[in-house]
Amino acid sequence: MPKYAALIYIPQRLIEAPQSDETRKVSDAYMTYTEDVQKAGILRGGEGLMPASMATSVRVQDGKTITMDGPFAETKEQQGGFYLFECKDLDEAITWASKIPDASRGTIELRPVIQM
Repeated sequence: MPKYAALIYIPQRLIEAPQSDETRKVSDAYMTYTEDVQKAGILRGGEGLMPASMATSVRVQDGKTITMDGPFAETKEQQGGFYLFECKDLDEAITWASKIPDASRGTIELRPVIQM
C-alpha cells in the first residue's frame, strides 16, 4: 500500500501563542486524532516540530559545510509537524488528512512517499 506524508503547516502566530484554553483544546484534539489513526492501522510515524526559529539550515558549497540559524525560507506558515500514513489510496489519505486538528487553521500538504 502507498504511504503518504501529511505535512502540517500552521500560521506562525499559532506556533508562538502562549498556552491558552484554545491551545489545550487543540492539543487534546491531536491526542484523540493520533489514537484514531493508530486504531485505524494506518499510522506509520509522525512527530511535532519545534518552531522554525530553532531550525538550523545546512548547505555544502565547494566542499565546505555552511550552517545558518533559522529556516531555509521565511513563510507565513510554518511546518508544525507531520504524520506518515499507509493508506489504500489518495482518497483515503485525504479523508484522514482532513481530520487533522489544524486542517481548519492552516494547510495539510499530502505527499506520496517514494517506495524504495
